[in-house]
Amino acid sequence: MGNRGMEDLIPLINKLQDAFSSIGQSCNLDLPQIAVVGGQSAGKSSVLENFVGRDFLPRGSGIVTRRPLILQLVNNKAEYAEFLHCKGKKFVDFDEVRTEIEAETDRITGSNKGISPIPINLRVYSPHVLNLTLIDLPGMTKVAVGDQPIDIEHQIRDMLLQFITKESCLILAVTPANTDLANSDALKIAKEVDPQGMRTIGVITKLDLMDEGTDAKDILENKLLPLRRGYIGVVNRSQKDIDGKKDIRVALAAERKFFLSHPAYRHIAERMGTPHLQKTLNQQLTNHIRDTLPGLRSKLQSQLLSLEKEVEEYKNFRPDDPTRKTKALLQMVQQFGVDFEKCIEGSGDQVDTNELSGGAKINRIFHERFPFELVKIVFDEKELRREISHAIKNVHGVRTGLFTPDLAFEAIVKKQIVKLKTPCLKCIDLVIQELINTVRQCTNKLSSYPRLREETERIVTTHVREREGKTKDQVLLLIDIELSYINTNHEDFIGFANAQQRNTAANKKRAIPNQVIRKGWLTINISIMKGGSKEYWFVLTAESLSWYKDEEEKEKKYMLPLDNLKIRDVEKGFMSTKHIFAIFNTEQRNVYKDLRQIELACDSQEDVDSWKASFLRAGVYPEKDQTENEEAAPADTFSMDPQLERQVETIRNLVDSYIGIINKSTRDLVPKTIMHLMINSAKDFIHSELLAYLYSSGDQNSLMEESADQAQRRDEMLRMYHALKEALHIIGDISANTISTPVPPPVNDSWIQEVR
Repeated sequence: MGNRGMEDLIPLINKLQDAFSSIGQSCNLDLPQIAVVGGQSAGKSSVLENFVGRDFLPRGSGIVTRRPLILQLVNNKAEYAEFLHCKGKKFVDFDEVRTEIEAETDRITGSNKGISPIPINLRVYSPHVLNLTLIDLPGMTKVAVGDQPIDIEHQIRDMLLQFITKESCLILAVTPANTDLANSDALKIAKEVDPQGMRTIGVITKLDLMDEGTDAKDILENKLLPLRRGYIGVVNRSQKDIDGKKDIRVALAAERKFFLSHPAYRHIAERMGTPHLQKTLNQQLTNHIRDTLPGLRSKLQSQLLSLEKEVEEYKNFRPDDPTRKTKALLQMVQQFGVDFEKCIEGSGDQVDTNELSGGAKINRIFHERFPFELVKIVFDEKELRREISHAIKNVHGVRTGLFTPDLAFEAIVKKQIVKLKTPCLKCIDLVIQELINTVRQCTNKLSSYPRLREETERIVTTHVREREGKTKDQVLLLIDIELSYINTNHEDFIGFANAQQRNTAANKKRAIPNQVIRKGWLTINISIMKGGSKEYWFVLTAESLSWYKDEEEKEKKYMLPLDNLKIRDVEKGFMSTKHIFAIFNTEQRNVYKDLRQIELACDSQEDVDSWKASFLRAGVYPEKDQTENEEAAPADTFSMDPQLERQVETIRNLVDSYIGIINKSTRDLVPKTIMHLMINSAKDFIHSELLAYLYSSGDQNSLMEESADQAQRRDEMLRMYHALKEALHIIGDISANTISTPVPPPVNDSWIQEVR
């Protein structure tokens, strides 16, 4: 074989196979190997047993091999077997090996005749074997028996193809001599994946069972039905020999005698038999490994590089080293602080493209949800006018007032300002929820240390909850400050003179008539009877809502003026995944075609809130439920004399102006207060105090106790890393000039019938 390095090749591949199988990553690297394929009862298992010289494989009728068996033969002075799934246990009795294979097969496939692609790894050490790795695969069958699934033929075929399709896999095609070789299942499937015959080795079994007067001389001489790598003939024990416990060594001697004494085979006897097959496979696998070394080396190196970074921190890892624990604690708390700040402040790296989170969601709460909640409470026209009317009358008492009373204005304004408390507190609650979600998201990186993660989450969440009380107190204080003094000299306040000159139309005047406020896709929900729901491109301006066929805005479907429009919520349908809101006309007119309201659907609640906020900017406000005194309102309104009506209108305009000022101030100050007292405070706490709290919360050793998953992952990664390094080291020692047997020249193998 050339040199010592080549002899180490097969054990090296065995080590890699074990390392990758135990880590479950064997699929990442196509290791050179030999797959044994053939029809049921072709003698595959007997060939493998002859290699080992022991009875150790399950036997019986039908499908016996139901899981791939990776059989690693290792030349060794002592004779024993080991399973990868029973680490450390040596099987000296090969009957126990058979029992273990059957039990392990049943564990995955069940006791029926089902199959599974999950391999069993068996290593046999013996002085009678050469280094060799083979995969015994289930025999190909045509008909399902017993409890087998009806597609068992296709299941087995797919499993075989999983292995033999890989360029790194040699195919040992086993065919019994007493069947038509041209119709061999093994050679058919081999030709399908290896049309050039570069990887296929033919094995002819049951030569002793051929009809008298016939032989396979021309086949074994590779003349009649040629294969590029040729054929090797073997004679296995008969079922009678197996039942009679005939010793395999005696059987091998009988096989040798058969070839030497048979007139058709004696001239090629040295190239026949199990020992020669084993030697040939050893050489061919070794040469095959050598040929695949360049590709294998580059794959190993790329895997090693991908592991380098993660393994770096594990290389000198000592779980009980207090210095390491301190360093890890400091690094993780520091990283947590950086991640939290990035989530809140935004960052260019690791941007989440699936959904809004952290700072982006808080921004939406501040600038879309909060203003919407504020406007929703203020605009209830009928209720407000009724309250103004009552206030004016109550201020005048028994007298009829000639002038508009400012006390009525103050009473109404204060009542409206108090209503701001609810949306302000709701805004704080929403921000707290998002902050806690952000903390949870950032502690995901601490999952290696469950106790540390739990404590960090608890400490930061507790701090946020403590700040909640102070923030709410401060926001309520802002509202109380506004209540304490009604500043009618404010520069933006219209004053009594301007309020009297204002008319109703002025209230509805919009700043820039054709200003585009928002564009986007929305679905109009219409019943199937009327044409069904359809998606359109909507354009909302300060005066109208238009929708088009698509975003090119060439084909306009409809334009709806915004006058007298309001928004209302619509419950999501039972089967619907969309979130819906509706637009309707306050004067009970049809909005679109014969519809009193149009229902608009979005993919998420966030989109609904965002569209509602856009409609607010256009002056389309949400509907306010009229619950109390609904019937009393018209009576009051209609009983107003013209003077009282003028006074109500004046105060209405004054209230509108002053509440606009308060709203503007609240929209500005509440987010700033939350930022200062809660969000910035949380960031400062994490950076400056979290570590001290963690130290005081308990024993550092228990805090930095690894999770079982992390310890297992580290061990597996280190094992993989060292296996890759060792593999590269051994490959590096092998001379590139090693002499190996070249693949034989091509032959005409068109005789093999293609699989249809």
